[in-house]
Amino acid sequence: MILKLNLPMNMKKIILTLCLFIITSSILYAQRMPQRRQDRDEEKKEEKEKEKGFNKERLFTGGSVSLAFYNSTFLVGGSPVIGYSIANWIDAGLVLNYNYTSYRDYNYIYNDKLRQTVYGGGAFTKIYPVRFLFVQAQAEHNFITQKFIPDIGNTQTYKYDANSFLVGGGYTTGREGYGGAPFFYLAVLFDVSGNDNSPYTDGYGRAIPIIRGGIQVPLFQGKNNFNNRDDGSRRPRYHERY
Repeated sequence: MILKLNLPMNMKKIILTLCLFIITSSILYAQRMPQRRQDRDEEKKEEKEKEKGFNKERLFTGGSVSLAFYNSTFLVGGSPVIGYSIANWIDAGLVLNYNYTSYRDYNYIYNDKLRQTVYGGGAFTKIYPVRFLFVQAQAEHNFITQKFIPDIGNTQTYKYDANSFLVGGGYTTGREGYGGAPFFYLAVLFDVSGNDNSPYTDGYGRAIPIIRGGIQVPLFQGKNNFNNRDDGSRRPRYHERY
């Protein structure tokens, strides 16, 4: 038995228009799918080619800045870095250190002062087991100058240097892979070298926690690090890192 629907002419036109729209959209979508697959294949091919040699888009810079006031103490310093993403899950680079610390009423003696300057450098490695966490190892050699200024008596100056080996881990925000957007990080490190002259130990030679927060900035965010949207805008490419 065949049912016949007596629809108004306007309704028939609407249904016919919808059917034509659906068929046309399906045809256009089917035509664009091979092109999208081809674009993705070309992007993967380009990334594999870049991984074979040096790629400037893997370079990054950044660092941290320190500023503190507490218990008659003033501290200011910075640690700029330059690095390279060796693989999808590991970064390595060089770091420079500079810290200046001023103590007033040193050792609880009124108006005794101590000025300490620490500068040096080293190399670091960061391993990212997941996108937002990392473990870090960093070897440093620092030069320390201490100037003791007593309220009564002569000023005394001491100069020495020390090796340090820092290990720890931290958290990052918005890490998208090499060449992506800048991101911030926060790390907690400890000096495990056992060097009594290390600037990262207390008066008893015990390691103290080193808390460092900073930013990592890709140096070259080229066009290959963005995907084009259909509306013509661009978004950062998420590399297959993990």
